[in-house]
Amino acid sequence: MSITATLFAQVAAFVILIWLVNRFLWGPLTKAMDERRRTVAEGLAAGEQGRKDLEESQARIRLMEEEARNQAANVIVQAEKRATGIVEEAKAAAREEAGRIKHAAQSEIEQQVLQARESLRREVGGIVIAGSERILRKEVDAAAHAAALRELESRL
Repeated sequence: MSITATLFAQVAAFVILIWLVNRFLWGPLTKAMDERRRTVAEGLAAGEQGRKDLEESQARIRLMEEEARNQAANVIVQAEKRATGIVEEAKAAAREEAGRIKHAAQSEIEQQVLQARESLRREVGGIVIAGSERILRKEVDAAAHAAALRELESRL
């Protein structure tokens, strides 16, 4: 064999080897590397998007927490106002009831005082009549009797 034929055979074997490597190794390897590069890029993009979504979610959560705190504070303020109103209403009702009770007690006291005065007048009238009878039995002096009766009357 000559060098030229060997050289052509080696060149042909080399070309076939390059074609086989390109066809069965280099092409699929390049495709796999491109696919991997694309997958990694998508993963990084998805990770970045996930991080952004997480930050947005955390910001929304903070806003919702703040809103919930504000609403809770408003509810507490309204409850305190309502409680104060209820207490004031109860105080007013108690004052009104106390006034009614006081008025009823004063009316009852006035009635008892009037009854006591009336009873006292009856007793005094009885005493006056008894005194008059005694005076009349002892002496009959109309002027003295009239003066005594006026004096008794003025005391009543």
